Amino acid sequence: MLAMDLSNNSFSGELPISTSLGLKLQSLRLANNKFLGVFPSVIETCRDLVILDLGNNMFFGDMPSWIGKSVPSLQVLSLPSNNFSGVLPPELFQLSNLQVLDLSINFFSGEIPMAMGNHNCNSLVTLDIGNNRFSGGIPTWIGSQLPYLKVLRLRSNNFTGEIPMELSWLPQLQLIDMANNRLIGSIPVCFGNLTSMTHNPPTFLVPRPDSAPSFQIMRNGQLRVAEFPGRVNISWKGREQTFQDSIGLITGFDLSCNRLTESIPEDLTYLKGLRFLNLSRNDLSGSIPEKIGSLELLDFLDLSCNELSGTIPPSISNLRSLGVLNLSNNHLWGRIPTGDQLQTFVDPSIYGNNPGLCGFPLLNVCEPTLDQGAEVRKELRDLGLWYSVILGFVFGFWIWFGTLFFLEPWRFFFLRFIDGLGRKIDARR
Repeated sequence: MLAMDLSNNSFSGELPISTSLGLKLQSLRLANNKFLGVFPSVIETCRDLVILDLGNNMFFGDMPSWIGKSVPSLQVLSLPSNNFSGVLPPELFQLSNLQVLDLSINFFSGEIPMAMGNHNCNSLVTLDIGNNRFSGGIPTWIGSQLPYLKVLRLRSNNFTGEIPMELSWLPQLQLIDMANNRLIGSIPVCFGNLTSMTHNPPTFLVPRPDSAPSFQIMRNGQLRVAEFPGRVNISWKGREQTFQDSIGLITGFDLSCNRLTESIPEDLTYLKGLRFLNLSRNDLSGSIPEKIGSLELLDFLDLSCNELSGTIPPSISNLRSLGVLNLSNNHLWGRIPTGDQLQTFVDPSIYGNNPGLCGFPLLNVCEPTLDQGAEVRKELRDLGLWYSVILGFVFGFWIWFGTLFFLEPWRFFFLRFIDGLGRKIDARR
């Protein structure tokens, strides 16, 4: 037997040593149980191991340094939702075949080791170290040494410094989650060059075969392909959600809860494949990009709790896929744009704490703008002209009729004229 899958049960206690004796395991999955203890030492004997999934258990302690040498074939190391701690051993990044590294929701600390960037892990597709205690700056070498990276999740740590512009060099990067850190500076303008996010795929998507990493495993003497379903936790529509089968369809940024400043780059509107954009709870200023409506696939847009000003661009009404919108707690003003999809957002809190905004769904009515005022004045002038013509005609008619009615000589003269005109007509007959 080359694979062992005990996941999604209620097993508890320490991992029995006998589970691996005499077995050349290539896949060991123990996720979603209640196993406890330190990192299982029996894994050191599994030199052919390709997939190791210990997620959602109660393992604790440091990650052993022997893992990089003892299991050289490892392609998936998934340890989320445990109690592991300590710094990452440099030996871990001797795993040159590693494609998925998921250490999220633990207590790891320290900086991202430089050893990861020494050309050893250049096959990495998913790097998820979110919800830990990592610190320091985000390494610039990620952009040059991890060319196949698709998922970069660093949220809820203690990272500081600026967002490296070198991340825009990653041609396959589709998800950037750096929320809830202490990042400063501006959003790199060059993020608009992320090629994997500039595509505008069809509305109805079928997951591509390569949406999950595939691994070759010997089974019954034959080389077969096994898939490890990629999964990632994303703060989506107000709560943490796990995306697994549909991870290949998730494209976007979550840079919320940092200390980012300056304006939102207009270049982000070139990323027509974006499905979510969360820039909330920063210190961003300036206006909302005028071409925000070009992100036609956008389903989630949160720009709340910043220092944004100006009007809401009318193009936002083009976001027909939009399911969640939050522009509250800024300095926006003017009339809220209308549109088919925008009319479905009936909750006033979406635009709350922007005293200058008016229109549906807010209760305060908009005053006419300069253009609207000019149009109204033109309509009033035209209406006044018509009233003047009508009044002039009525007034002239009554002057003429009143003169004939009240002045007897004029009335007799007019009647004699009409009578004489009638006799001339009869004479000509």
